[in-house]
Amino acid sequence: MNTLLKTILIILLVYFGLKFLFKLFKPYIMRFLAKKMAEKFENSFGGNPFQGFENTATNPREGEVSIDKNPTSKKENEKVVGEYIEYEEID
Repeated sequence: MNTLLKTILIILLVYFGLKFLFKLFKPYIMRFLAKKMAEKFENSFGGNPFQGFENTATNPREGEVSIDKNPTSKKENEKVVGEYIEYEEID
C-alpha cells in the first residue's frame, strides 16, 4: 500500500510540475514556433509571395502601355417581350 501511495504522489508531482513549467515557458515556445513558421513561409515563396504568380506573356514590360478595346457589337436590348397593360388598383 505504501508503494502505491508513493507512485501516485510521484505521478501527481510530475504532472503538476510539467504543467507549471509549460505555463512558465509557453510564451517563449509560442514565439519560437511563430518565428520558425514565418521563416518556412518566406523560404517557400522566396521572400516575395507574388513571385510565382507572374505571367510574363500577358504582363507588358515596365513602362509599356497597352489599350484593350472591346469589340463594338450591337446588343439587341429592345426585344419586344409582351404588351404593357395599364391597370388600376381597386380597394
